[in-house]
Amino acid sequence: MTRLSVNINKIALLRNARGGNMPDVLKAALDCERFGAQGITVHPRPDERHIRYSDVRILRSAVTTEFNIEGNPTGAFTALVCEVVPDQVTLVPDAYDALTSDAGWDTVRNYAFLKRTCASFKERGIRTSIFIDPDPKMAEGAARCGADRVELYTAPYAAGYAEDREKAVAPFLETARAARDLGLGLNAGHDLSLENLAYLIRTIPWIDEVSIGHALICDALYMGLETTIRDYLSQIQNF
Repeated sequence: MTRLSVNINKIALLRNARGGNMPDVLKAALDCERFGAQGITVHPRPDERHIRYSDVRILRSAVTTEFNIEGNPTGAFTALVCEVVPDQVTLVPDAYDALTSDAGWDTVRNYAFLKRTCASFKERGIRTSIFIDPDPKMAEGAARCGADRVELYTAPYAAGYAEDREKAVAPFLETARAARDLGLGLNAGHDLSLENLAYLIRTIPWIDEVSIGHALICDALYMGLETTIRDYLSQIQNF
């Protein structure tokens, strides 16, 4: 069964827009769990424009479902992950000033760096996932690097879904099959929504986890957080 991890970055972004602690990031995370989410994802960036490093430390001691930290494994991020020891770390090749994640790792060209990074996190018992584009060669590279999972960067799927969903999902299915054959676990995330989620899960039912933030939080503005999470779970469970 595919699990839903809620990315709460947008909750933190709203809080930071005014200062103070409204909305409360910790309460939002615990509410997501209470409403059925099976994981919490955060993506602390160097400028801390949404999730702060201090949030990560507070959340680690409170989250009882799977805790997933995403980010570019350099400097302070790596130190933070090693300090708090989440259930999973997802390696994302974001530039310092990236608005949002916009590409996966080239696991072939960055083999040496990713291999060292995976080994360092796995020594601490942290499941390690590498964010990749839909390309079987990138899955093969991730396996050689020692990753436990890959996360498929699904923005291209979401962009092409309305025009031709079969064509849009095809490279993801091919890469998912390659990952499965290599013994890798499989995650997916970016621009997934109530519109396109069920078809992805129906086509690739062995996805272990989807990480969804932006669309889910936007939906919650209209439907409420509890109803929204239940709707996303329904898309996953009843495809």
